[in-house]
Amino acid sequence: MKAHNKASAWFDGLYKENKDTHENIPWARQAVNPLLQSYLDEDITHKGTALVIGCGLGDDAIALEKAGYDVVAIDISQTALDLAKERFKDSNVQFKKQDIFEYEEQFDFVFEAFTIQSLPIEFREQMVKAVANTVAKKGKLLLVAHKRAEMLDGPPWPLTQEEVDLFKEKGLKELSHEIHTEASKISNTRFRVLYKREG
Repeated sequence: MKAHNKASAWFDGLYKENKDTHENIPWARQAVNPLLQSYLDEDITHKGTALVIGCGLGDDAIALEKAGYDVVAIDISQTALDLAKERFKDSNVQFKKQDIFEYEEQFDFVFEAFTIQSLPIEFREQMVKAVANTVAKKGKLLLVAHKRAEMLDGPPWPLTQEEVDLFKEKGLKELSHEIHTEASKISNTRFRVLYKREG
């Protein structure tokens, strides 16, 4: 079994074990990520297509839909997708079990939060490239990730500044770079970085 298939099985097993309460799924807030919401609350127009990578229980995808985007939300866990569809029956979000490597410069807005850090470090540059490649010309990517303070025996494996900078090497321009503080067993600091692909 390949490593990414092992990851898929691990995530799906975790969702299955906790599908009734979600309490032991650390990233499943059952609320929109506050660093995404603060971006959506800014006084700009939100329209076009959006992609949520590692959508989990679907709250971020719904927030993007409410903001004005046509949303595709992908995850490697079918159980998570089924739970999201059940929670948001009236939504038009397309919840899909989809390989991120199948998208190429397709979306006007992409949201990636905590997915890259959840996968083994040997996949890091490959995943950064794949995420960057989903962004359409003139499109934007909002990255949220824990900042590595020390090497952890993950998952997850928080990102370093050098790893965040890989997005610039993959064709994206950095528009803003913020460090936010929030108590966490993983890391008390996290990145919120906004990128754009030039037209």
